Amino acid sequence: MDIFLAIILGVIEGATEFLPISSTAHLVVSEKLLGFKDEASLFTVVVQLGAILAAAWYFRKDLANIFKKLVSGDKPTKRFVVNVFLGLLPAGLIGLIVEKLWGIPDSLIVIAISLIVGGVIIWIVENHLHTQLPKTDSIDYAQITPKRSLTVGFAQALAIIPGVSRSGATIVSGMLSGLDRKTATVFSFYLSIPIMLAASALKLKDDHTKIHLITGGNIGVIVGTTVAFVSAFMAVKWLLRYVQTHNLKPFAYYRIVLGLVILCLLIGKVL
Repeated sequence: MDIFLAIILGVIEGATEFLPISSTAHLVVSEKLLGFKDEASLFTVVVQLGAILAAAWYFRKDLANIFKKLVSGDKPTKRFVVNVFLGLLPAGLIGLIVEKLWGIPDSLIVIAISLIVGGVIIWIVENHLHTQLPKTDSIDYAQITPKRSLTVGFAQALAIIPGVSRSGATIVSGMLSGLDRKTATVFSFYLSIPIMLAASALKLKDDHTKIHLITGGNIGVIVGTTVAFVSAFMAVKWLLRYVQTHNLKPFAYYRIVLGLVILCLLIGKVL
């Protein structure tokens, strides 16, 4: 039964990590409803490793090509890598400071409000700012400038607040800065890979001795991470096709409804 719970949570993590609906919100609420004991929020963070490895695997050819061009001294590739680094700085520094000084809460009331506010913001952006649909299947990396990278980076830092959604913050801020929807989505993936790998590594370094205290123990974590990899790979593939021809308003509606449901469950003392 413990392994079954790990499988369910792995599917939830993988399916929601890269959608703008907050994987943290889904995992925290699911763990509480299922009675899953996540010591020091270790399962939540480590299982994300499976999801981020799925993204890395999906983009493996692009990543290899970027590395090859970087080594050969290609200037546009150098600029892109510098812009990725700039996008990582705000979230990395702010996240580290907040984690070390105060820790990151998983308050359900904060999660519910963040979901609703984020949903309203996505709806406003899509409804009133006439964001662009991508013109082709290819990604125009020249759109990603230092200013846009920092804008997205500071937005990503907001994802420290549970329920905000890292992917939601980066995709929407990317579109607000002038990127088309697909380029903003792909840039979100490139920013997520290093920062989430670092977060998982730091969490494992600090709390690896507590893994056996999680429901399902070591086996549960391995199973959950593996399942998250598979479901995340499918989610990444689907999302990139989706943003090619659709806007993000369905995610906005979903966030608002989910936030209201969580508030109702809190009022009814179910959570």
